[in-house]
Amino acid sequence: MKKIIACIIALGVMMTVFAGCAAAASDLEFTFGVAMRRYDDTFLTDERNVIIATAKELGMPVDIVDSQASQTIQNDRIDIFLAKRYGAIGLNLQELSAAVPLIEKCKAIGAAAIFFNNNPEDEVFFTYDKAYYIGAKAEQSGIFQGEIMAKYFKDNPDKVPADGKIRYVMLTGMPGSQDMLLRTKHSVETLGESFGVELIGQEIGNWDRVIGQEKMAAFLAAHGDKIDCVFANNDDMALGAIEALKASGYFQGKPGDPGYKFMPVVGVDATVPGVAALREGTLLGTVLNDAVGQGSTTAKVAYLVMKDQPVNEQNVGYPIDREKFIWIPYVKVTLENVDEVRP
Repeated sequence: MKKIIACIIALGVMMTVFAGCAAAASDLEFTFGVAMRRYDDTFLTDERNVIIATAKELGMPVDIVDSQASQTIQNDRIDIFLAKRYGAIGLNLQELSAAVPLIEKCKAIGAAAIFFNNNPEDEVFFTYDKAYYIGAKAEQSGIFQGEIMAKYFKDNPDKVPADGKIRYVMLTGMPGSQDMLLRTKHSVETLGESFGVELIGQEIGNWDRVIGQEKMAAFLAAHGDKIDCVFANNDDMALGAIEALKASGYFQGKPGDPGYKFMPVVGVDATVPGVAALREGTLLGTVLNDAVGQGSTTAKVAYLVMKDQPVNEQNVGYPIDREKFIWIPYVKVTLENVDEVRP
């Protein structure tokens, strides 16, 4: 009899635990809390606006905050979302190392963890059934940058040094970012498939236009006419580089004018300012990082999870890779197709 009573008590405890877990998952607020890395980033501003607009169309409340490029601040903002028991948390991480503990926090209350734009290691997503990533494959953007640059030198053989080696400088984004690592690697490797390449200088621009300008000015002061081209991991840094080049006498007047100096610069994002520079002839090319596709999909996935609807290609509009990853394709952008891509 004592054994039977003990079993009944144990069973009761287990049922209580499971009931508690069910309650934790069922009493969440139908609100999407989004922690952006920073507001003063052109691409992220576009993406933020799309998330807000899409959430409004879906009738989904959204609470979106600025982490001010600080993981500490971002953690605090997310803790507030979790304390309010929001049903989905949007995670545009400042530091990728924060992914695992944040997934565990979301998992503890049953909230969806919707990562976007800055990709942690794939493995972390398989620790939680409500964890997803929305973004683009960074290697593709680097390949497109390299192809744009290779085409320029093929079309302008007089710009290729006598030894056939293209000397470049590189402005990189946030340290440790997958976008930074893969864009840097693949842009140079792709150019290297057609020409010899030599690194003149590489500096962290942290996705920032002002820092990009400062770093490019330093490159020019140290290396001057040795530089054949500029790679930048995003348009903001590319535009900063262009400002420094203008201050050093480049892009003055019109192409074809005596003494006109041109420097091929490529970026990524196809932001409005970036496309304007492309059209004016100071930016050689860029790669569309689809803020509309990423932002709208991020909001849709949050909505679907909170409504207990399937996250599949039919509902999202893009294929779902391994049931976790939604890749929004990049598009190469040059003067030849800019009016089609950015009307």
